[in-house]
Order: sequence, then C-alpha cells, then structure tokens
Amino acid sequence: MKKSIGIIGCGWLGKKLKEQLSNSFDTECYKRKTTDTKISFWQRDIIIIAINTKNNYLQTLKKFSKLISNKTTIILMSSTSVYREFDEEVNEDAIITEIALQREAEILMQDLNKNLIILRLGGLMGEDRISGRWKSASSFCDSYVNYIHRDDVIAITKELIAQDIVSGIYNLVAPLHPLRSDVHKKNSLVFGFELGTFEGKSHRIVNSQKIIDELNYTFLHPDPLKFWD
Repeated sequence: MKKSIGIIGCGWLGKKLKEQLSNSFDTECYKRKTTDTKISFWQRDIIIIAINTKNNYLQTLKKFSKLISNKTTIILMSSTSVYREFDEEVNEDAIITEIALQREAEILMQDLNKNLIILRLGGLMGEDRISGRWKSASSFCDSYVNYIHRDDVIAITKELIAQDIVSGIYNLVAPLHPLRSDVHKKNSLVFGFELGTFEGKSHRIVNSQKIIDELNYTFLHPDPLKFWD
C-alpha cells in the first residue's frame, strides 16, 4: 500500500513536491489558507509543511499541529537562517543562542510533535529562481553561498520517506560554496542582467555532510555555479 502524503503550502516548492511525489505516493496538496479540515488529510502518514514565515506563522503552525494525527510524521521545511549568528562553518550540532522566528518555529514543533523531521534549507534556487537577478536588491555581501537546488530538496525528501526516517534535523545545502560574486557574475552574463555591487564578507558555510552520510545521498546539483547550466 502506498504511503499517503499531505503537503501544506502549494507554492514554488510545494507544487513541485506534489508533482514529483505523486509518482510514488498517494499525495494531496493543500494551500495554506484552506479551511478544509477533513480527517483523512490530517491522518496521512506524512505531512510536509512548506509555508512561508509571513502572516502569523507560529499561530498557523500551532493550528496545524492540533489537527495532525499523533501517528503522522511531520516534515517541516525550515531555513539555514537559524545560523545567522555564526561566521564560520556550522553544522546541525551548533548551539543556537539567537532565537529568531524560524528557530522559534522549530522549537514549537519539537515541543508539539514527536515524529518531526526538520529540513534547514539553504537559499532555494533553480529554474526561474536565479541568483543575482533580484528586482529589489543591487548591493550584496560577498559571502560564500549556501544554496540548494529545488531538485535536491525534492529528491532528499523522497529518500527520507523511502527510508522510513521519522525524526531528525538536517541541513539541505549544496556541498560546494562559491563566492556570491562569482555566481552573480556568471548568471549576469548568461541571463543578461546588470551586475550589482559587493561589500563586506561573511565566512559562514553551512555543512550538509550529515544528510550525505545518513542517506548515502549524492547531490544532483552540488555546485551553485552550475545550477542553471
């Protein structure tokens, strides 16, 4: 019998997740503002939460947690922004003292749910999400990038489900970390946008070795310089 998957949040990531997971699992996708509370959805084997942090994020997570069955495994799409206090290489064992919204959400879900997988996504890229082509920004910190291609997020999620993993915290970041200026320069030539300016530098590198080791996973897109090739 196929595992049943529910996806909350049908945006740029959630919509593609549903499309890909439906090939292997009984998958249903609900948008964040849904008012449907039918029992069959909330009792699915796995529920993936892939919503943005706007509009009462914590209250929304609490609402979902009350509806989801205690037997359901939750996969929370979180963010490497939880590591913002660090200026060095960092992994999942880091002790986080600056509790911003995303980390607060993780703690909330850990307190409410036993079967919880937290995926800390790097900068989510791929297809029409092109690093450097931003309408609202033209000045950047020239740090090492911590990006993840959407294809890898989906492939890793499928592998976690296939291997029956029900708990854990994992960084989802491509293993190579070129400078942001190098990624932008290449993309500006390929896609024809004006190159911004770069000031300062961060040395934060988010290590993803844990997911590689535990899943025996090989990244589909290990190098952000080649995400759009």
